[in-house]
Amino acid sequence: MHIMKLNELRDNQGARKSKIRVGRGIGSGKGKTGGRGQKGQKSREGVSIAGFEGGQMPLHMRLPKRGFNNIFAKDYAEVNLGAIQKAVDAGKIEAGATLDHTALKAANLARGGKDGVRLLAKGELTTVLSFTVAGASKGAIEAVEKAGGKVDVIHVVPAAEKAAAKKGVKYKERAAHKASFKA
Repeated sequence: MHIMKLNELRDNQGARKSKIRVGRGIGSGKGKTGGRGQKGQKSREGVSIAGFEGGQMPLHMRLPKRGFNNIFAKDYAEVNLGAIQKAVDAGKIEAGATLDHTALKAANLARGGKDGVRLLAKGELTTVLSFTVAGASKGAIEAVEKAGGKVDVIHVVPAAEKAAAKKGVKYKERAAHKASFKA
């Protein structure tokens, strides 16, 4: 049996690999050009030619663009009734409670959704619950009311309209006013 001594404590062989110190003299084997070869853009620091194909139009620019990204699209956290029922059965949500965005977030049901929660009818709801949400499908509203609950759909005012209201001008009136100058 070998007794371990403090002065013999070592890492396993190869556990700590020392970093190559580039450009530290000819004897290091990585001196002078530091393993970069000679001259040219790639030998310099701060090279940004990812996707560059020698002047040929790069592949990502040759491929056709597809789709459309709507910058005015609402971002709702979509929550299904089945998931809510599972959370009630698991004891995360108590029966008879009023659920809003914060309550659904606390139960780990609503992810994201800066414009609020949208209730969807997938799954079955058997518990009496009331909801205060930014949107709900017809089927979801019917299912909640059938179970004995109720759904309040609140209108979320966009930030642009809030800012316009603060200034004392209605958003649509301002847009019409701008359009009159363009005509």
